[in-house]
Amino acid sequence: MSELTVRAGELDAADELAGLRKQFVLDEVVYLDGNSLGALPSAVPGRVDDVVRRQWGELRIRSWDESGWWTAPERIGDRIAPLVGAAAGQIVVGDSTSVNVFKALVAAVRMAGAGRDEIVVDATTFPTDGYIAESAARMTGCTLRPVVPGDVPGVLSDRTAAVLLNHVDYRTGRLHDLPGLTAELHAAGAVAVWDLCHSAGALPVGLDEHGVDLAVGCTYKYLNGGPGSPAYLYVRRDLQERFDSPLPGWNSHVEPFGMRPGYEPAAGALRGRVGTPDILSMLALEAALEVWEGVSVEAVRAKSLALTDLFLKCVEEYVPAGRVESLTPVAHQERGSQVALRCADAGDVMKRLIEQGVVGDFRHPDVLRFGFTPLYVGFGDVERAARVLGETLGG
Repeated sequence: MSELTVRAGELDAADELAGLRKQFVLDEVVYLDGNSLGALPSAVPGRVDDVVRRQWGELRIRSWDESGWWTAPERIGDRIAPLVGAAAGQIVVGDSTSVNVFKALVAAVRMAGAGRDEIVVDATTFPTDGYIAESAARMTGCTLRPVVPGDVPGVLSDRTAAVLLNHVDYRTGRLHDLPGLTAELHAAGAVAVWDLCHSAGALPVGLDEHGVDLAVGCTYKYLNGGPGSPAYLYVRRDLQERFDSPLPGWNSHVEPFGMRPGYEPAAGALRGRVGTPDILSMLALEAALEVWEGVSVEAVRAKSLALTDLFLKCVEEYVPAGRVESLTPVAHQERGSQVALRCADAGDVMKRLIEQGVVGDFRHPDVLRFGFTPLYVGFGDVERAARVLGETLGG
């Protein structure tokens, strides 16, 4: 038994979050793709069965009131809020991340005011964010300026209306400086919009603490809400009266059942609602979030860093020299909850890993991505994954 195998066993024995694993449907596969799709929480199938058979099948239309369907978007938003460092009443759940990026960006430009006609977007962003930013710029008459996050402070001016940034880079796992960059944006008079898809549920975010204006995120990664589960939109409390959504729908009307031809927005975060919510997936998400009861995000972050530390150490020990190059920063303050390795034949390597029971993913053209979800990934999983990777690359 190697020294690293022993170390992994010791870390598992001391892991205060280890008991959470039994709240997920898992098998013997080492699942390191929770940064794309989280594992299924055990409570979800029964809850969905109840929603379909009883709430929909028996109560039918009555469930909008009697089963709490109508208030689900803000109720579930309040459950997500502590996971991203927000007080209640500032997050609404619904629509996709892309739709919420659009709402946030256009509303940000409208809040920025006259004379500000430039949108800055993370040049390394997930492609959809870039597509949405380009469309939002055209619709608002703004110029779009793609910039890598580290260079953002140097391009800010009195023309900057809004800046869309990713908290964690989806390719490399690099964690960007949300507190520092948000302060820079505010000093320049710009509105800060953060995409939290790869950080929510993996590390502390501190939306309220750091004065973030608007934020969006998905729920199917580290929040384990299921494929296509609804995203969320955060609107800081003191900005809610000024939040002018480009997608005003009957669900965000002050009197949704009044059916009036003129639109008047509801108060608070409800302004982020649009149309009828996707109840089946939304209530599956609500059940999935129950695993977070009593769980400290700080403890999750500590385990995340320990998992990625061990993985990087095991890769260094087990993988033949020169076969992979880590793209993920070593410094804890710059690392999310994934490790990205550059590998010349990454696509084929990932297929071989999956065949051997280690599931990560491949990003074109040459990146192996491994996501570490602290709620259900153990240190033994990490050591095994690196060992199989070493055997695969050394064979």
